[in-house]
Amino acid sequence: MTSESQEHGAARRPVEDEVDVVAEETQKPAKGGKKDKKGSFWKELPVLVVVALVLALIIKTFVVQAFYIPSESMENTLLKNDRVLVNKLVYHTRDIERGDVVVFSGVDSWDGEFQMEEPSNPVEGFFRWVGTAFGIVPGEKDYIKRVIGVGGDHVKCCDPKGRITVNGTPIDEESYLYPGNVPSDRFFDVTVPPGRLWVMGDHRSVSLDSRSHTGDPGGGSIPESQVIGRAFVIVWPFDRARVLEIPDTFAQPALHALGGAVPLVAGFGLAVPLVLVRRRRRTKRR
Repeated sequence: MTSESQEHGAARRPVEDEVDVVAEETQKPAKGGKKDKKGSFWKELPVLVVVALVLALIIKTFVVQAFYIPSESMENTLLKNDRVLVNKLVYHTRDIERGDVVVFSGVDSWDGEFQMEEPSNPVEGFFRWVGTAFGIVPGEKDYIKRVIGVGGDHVKCCDPKGRITVNGTPIDEESYLYPGNVPSDRFFDVTVPPGRLWVMGDHRSVSLDSRSHTGDPGGGSIPESQVIGRAFVIVWPFDRARVLEIPDTFAQPALHALGGAVPLVAGFGLAVPLVLVRRRRRTKRR
C-alpha cells in the first residue's frame, strides 16, 4: 500500500490536518460577513437618521410639538425653561375652551416678551430652526397664555372683590394665579369679538397679555386661527412633569350662558329681518 501511494503522488495527509483545513475554510467567509454587516450598518445609518427626522417633523407639524418656556409670564403653572407638549389635533375635534393653556403665533402682531439675536450665518440659522422645531430653544414669536374669554364673552375687571368676571360671573383664580398677584392691576371691560380669544398669563404682574394690547386691532384679543395648539403636559424637567388641566372655576354653568347663546341669538337676529321682508313681499303681491 505504501509503495502504491508513493507511486501516485505525495503521502496522504493525516485526518486531523484535513479537519483543520476545512475549519479554516469555513471560518474565513464568516469573518468577511461580519465586516460586511458592520459596513452595511454605517452606510444605512444616515438614511435612518434622515427618516427619523422626517417622521419627527411630520409628527411635530400635525400632531404634537414640544415648546420651550422662555419667560416668567405663566409662573407658577409653568416655570422658565420648562418644556411642554402641545396637542395640535385637539381643536379639530372640539372648540377652544376657557381655561385652556394655548400656544399661539404672534407674527405681525404682538412684540416678543424676550428678544433673540438674529443668526449670524445660515448654519446657525438652521440649527436654531431645528432647535425651535423640537422645543430645545424658544420661538421668538410664539406665546403661551391661558384663555379667559372666547368669542362673544363679556370679560371685565374687576368686581367689588377684585375678581375678573366673565359674562357677569366671577372666576376664582387662586389655584393658578401667581402668589401675591391680583387678578389684574389695570381696568378693562371688553366683549370678545367672534372668532377671537382674550388671553392672560398666570403671572399677571409681568405678563404682556391681552391687557397690554387693547389698542391693537381686536382690542387685545387674538385670532383663533393663530392658535397652534393646547399645552397639555409638562415633560421637562422630570420632577415637574404633570398634566395641565382646566381649573374647576371655568366649569361654572353661568360662564357658558352667554357664550353658548351667541350663535342662537345671531341666528334669530338674521332670521327676523328675512321673515319681515318676506311678509312685505307677500303683502305687495296681494
